[in-house]
Amino acid sequence: VQLQASGGGLVQAGDSLRLSCAASGRAFRSDLMGWFRQAPGKVPDYVGVIMSSDGHTYYDDSVKGRFTISSDNSRNTVYLQMDSLKPEDTAVYYCAAKIGPFSRNPSDFRYWGQGTLVTVSS
Repeated sequence: VQLQASGGGLVQAGDSLRLSCAASGRAFRSDLMGWFRQAPGKVPDYVGVIMSSDGHTYYDDSVKGRFTISSDNSRNTVYLQMDSLKPEDTAVYYCAAKIGPFSRNPSDFRYWGQGTLVTVSS
């Protein structure tokens, strides 16, 4: 199983950016796909998840109302639409996949992408 995250870059505060996470691999399945982010010198922070069964999404309070997670099951791809970006959103963003119930704990996620850097300038 491989997760390939892409779409990061350098933007200004207030701009938007969309990250993609493409999953591949024989018989890949997950119960939820999550996005996490890691700022330099910090542990990974939960951003949000999307449930594979019904598409329901959950977000951390820090991004609620600004970030939107969606999925295209035909492409095995999950997206993170980030609007109204702030300098404090600067981090390496990771997508991850989990089998089992909802969790916001990164250690519960089995599969991880390589990360994509998002830098928001003020």
